Amino acid sequence: MLIVVDAQHAFPQMTGAPAAGYKREAGMTSSTIPAPLREIGFDQNIDQLVPLDVTFRDEAGRSVALGEYFGKRPVVMVFAYYDCPMLCTQVINGLSSALNVLSLEPHKDFEIVTVSFNPKDTPATATAKKAVYLERYTRAGAPGIKDGWHFLSGDQPSIDRLTKAAGFRYVWDKATKQFAHPTGVIVLTPEGKLARYLFGIEYGPRDLRFALVEASAGKVGTPVDSLLLYCYHYDPMTGRYGLIVMRALRLAGVATVLALGSFIFVMVRRETAGRASP
Repeated sequence: MLIVVDAQHAFPQMTGAPAAGYKREAGMTSSTIPAPLREIGFDQNIDQLVPLDVTFRDEAGRSVALGEYFGKRPVVMVFAYYDCPMLCTQVINGLSSALNVLSLEPHKDFEIVTVSFNPKDTPATATAKKAVYLERYTRAGAPGIKDGWHFLSGDQPSIDRLTKAAGFRYVWDKATKQFAHPTGVIVLTPEGKLARYLFGIEYGPRDLRFALVEASAGKVGTPVDSLLLYCYHYDPMTGRYGLIVMRALRLAGVATVLALGSFIFVMVRRETAGRASP
């Protein structure tokens, strides 16, 4: 898991277990770990439901229950506060870059819900943030981005309920007057179950596509995606999909046998037809 800290200090990037938040290097004592880093992290609560009854405010200032964005399509969820000077912007930039090359379309195939974990954010700051990313979305012929990407703000109790359920652990750093938090996006099923966590600030279109196809139980994407998923496996430690060599070899073997069988069948038919002709 990639943990990057949002703070003015140049802390190095570290790797560690998903629930750890921060991995201590060999020989490093607990006292040398920056205090905010001891608390942050992503706990992968796979197959757990998020509270769909929790309420937030959308960009228009309307009170909405989280469940309004679920029910039909999988959901990509992003935790970010809108005046974040560093990582939140990079996280959304990474998602935006993946969306620009992803053949699946927002609102048609999935929803995107960005939730601010800063209770000081307002519908006005949410609207301003959304406008930036609508402008950056460059894929022609996919107008659903405006209706499919939602930017929410809320009060502290709502934020606490959702972040706790999603396993998103963050803290306020008094020294820098910023939030320290992990980076990544979460893919949920249409029913609101946490399905996949993609870590870091860059998300491969393949990983995002596979996560959406899995979360939708194959209802989005193509039959080819379902076939490819047989050869790829989600690694919860890295938040990525890796090739399973044995499955790929088996699939290749089956394809070879089918191809040879089809070739023999065609040849036999041709020979039989040749003998039957005068």
